Amino acid sequence: MSAHVYITYRELDGGTGLEITDTIERRRYSLLSETPVTPTGIDTDKFAFPIDGAVAIVTERLTLPTVVPVYVRNAAGEMIAEAEHFADADLPAGEYSLELCAPMKIYLRARGPLTLAGDAQQLHVEFDEPTEVLVGARSHHKHPAGTVTTTEDPRDLMAAVSTFGSALKTTSPERSYPTLRGHPPLVELGDELDIPENLVRPDTGITIEVPPETGYIFCAAPLVYYLGADLVPGFDARLVTDEGFTFPLGDTPREFENTVEAVLKHVFFLDCITRTEGLYKLNLHERHEIADRVALDFALLYDQSLAAQLEAYLAVPFETVEPLLPEWKLTSHVSLSPTSIETLPFLVDDLAVVRTPQAEQVAHADAQMALVDEFLRDGSFMRSASAASAAPASYVKPQAVTSLEQAWVGDGAPLGASKTTTQAFHNHLARELSDGDIDITVVCNDPQMDEERDIVDRVYGSRSDLLFDVTIKHDLTTAELAAVLTSQTEFLHYIGHIDAEGFECVDGKLDVSTLDDVGIDAFFLNACSSYDQGMALIEKGSIGGIVTLSDVINSGAVRIGSTVARLLNGGFPLSSALEVAKGESIVGGQYAVIGDGGLAVAQADSGTPLVWELTALEDDQYEVEMKTYPTCERGMGSLIVPYFESNNEYFLNSGTLEPFTVSAGELLRLFIMEDFPVRMDGQLRWSSEITHSEL
Repeated sequence: MSAHVYITYRELDGGTGLEITDTIERRRYSLLSETPVTPTGIDTDKFAFPIDGAVAIVTERLTLPTVVPVYVRNAAGEMIAEAEHFADADLPAGEYSLELCAPMKIYLRARGPLTLAGDAQQLHVEFDEPTEVLVGARSHHKHPAGTVTTTEDPRDLMAAVSTFGSALKTTSPERSYPTLRGHPPLVELGDELDIPENLVRPDTGITIEVPPETGYIFCAAPLVYYLGADLVPGFDARLVTDEGFTFPLGDTPREFENTVEAVLKHVFFLDCITRTEGLYKLNLHERHEIADRVALDFALLYDQSLAAQLEAYLAVPFETVEPLLPEWKLTSHVSLSPTSIETLPFLVDDLAVVRTPQAEQVAHADAQMALVDEFLRDGSFMRSASAASAAPASYVKPQAVTSLEQAWVGDGAPLGASKTTTQAFHNHLARELSDGDIDITVVCNDPQMDEERDIVDRVYGSRSDLLFDVTIKHDLTTAELAAVLTSQTEFLHYIGHIDAEGFECVDGKLDVSTLDDVGIDAFFLNACSSYDQGMALIEKGSIGGIVTLSDVINSGAVRIGSTVARLLNGGFPLSSALEVAKGESIVGGQYAVIGDGGLAVAQADSGTPLVWELTALEDDQYEVEMKTYPTCERGMGSLIVPYFESNNEYFLNSGTLEPFTVSAGELLRLFIMEDFPVRMDGQLRWSSEITHSEL
């Protein structure tokens, strides 16, 4: 086996293929062969793109077990072909590089002639004789290049934020691809400003001037990062380029927030259009949609400076582009405490919109009334262990926004948003390497809740393409549960009772805060009022999880628990899994994500998790509306191709896509390609379970 920091290669059992593993993000992909292959380690400098490790194999044919976009370049680096479902391309003799958009970036280098042939479920790369193929891969994992120390002084905070652009891997429009946006440096508070010499901001010629106040600084951070700008004190908030262009950013703090958000989305979207003139000349749906709305010459713009591109973009009114914007992945509400600067790099890495908090303190009475309604309706029991069951001390309800997800950085337990902590992100960065199976532990500490245990037992590890090691445990003692929590495992699904004293076990209560550390990466604590114990898990080493904010009815908990399990198993990250599952029960509002909500336990077959909404039309036709959810690997700016017979376009992958009209027969053919959630007649179903008689 050849290994690098993040990527390992090994022969598949029997030798007929190569398994590639991302040991930090727990992602796998296989290249299948008809004859045995023996990987031999080679230097990574044989590839034009950065990779984390490479091997050479000899084969006459490679098969991709799932169809992913493949981009083909010639020896000069020019993109000459692309292949996906039902590909059929013959390439003559020559040297070729193939880029595979798998769960990790995979690159193949070989000499042709070669053929690309695909069907609904596989894609084949065929040579006319046994050929040496160089295989390189790069993890989507991003690690900060250093740590900036800053004081609480606003001017020092500005200097710290100005280093964020040092993480950009390019200042061309291709930085709208998430793989070309590196992780901003970490920031920690200290006694003096200290910026490592290696954190050099790119010379973009762009400056953002704002009043030296914390709110302005935090909200400007994502735009400063994306533009590689210098953030400096100024009387008026404005954007300035060294080519003499000036753009006002608002006269009041709230107007500034709104304008900065609009500029970020506007520029990012137009970069996604302009980049189709560069390294990836793809047939992008949004480019066709915008053609009649703006008079920009994208071919000319691509070769201009970032400052010139910015001036041209901002000459286009926001309202012209706004209807075409993808739904933004994340809006974060960030406390104005100076300590929030330490969380900012992780939010900026997700290209989140940053806003100052506008929230109200609430008693959560609305959710409690929903709880009582469901209790009276079906007579189910509460999952609270005793009268000691306690909700978090205070709730906050952030102002509603239009993004797919919301995050809260500050005091209180948020309703309708994830509770984000710096500790969770640091725990993710410190995650240990593993090329073994995905370990999942299900604990049921109450026999009355066996229904949920039985359901999730069938769900986790049901995918044949991934290696899961699922362990089911029952009625644990405090010592046994402590052993589970301190053991290294990717995911814990806990079913039982939790109260103010901790997890209820057969011999007493276990309070996580009494443990030195935990080995659970992610968790779902499906018990009443599990928020405090979940937060304790984060403090002790976990990365993220789903918890409850107060008491939950058992029947509703079973529905939420079984739906979340299946969504997580299908590759949905924690936050989007809960967002989808909330619609399955009236008590969905009782659940919240804490820590890093972007963590995914498994990988989605198609790369981007999605939900279909089906609406029956006449003549055996259906309208399909696809809602896509960006992930850490496929963030803002990634692409998705709906594999309908009528479609030959790429789409930006965040939010609801334009509806398609599809026949029942085509739907059934697509349903066998991947098991994914489908909302049909108001109910959440799974594609593998929908039969012809139901359409």
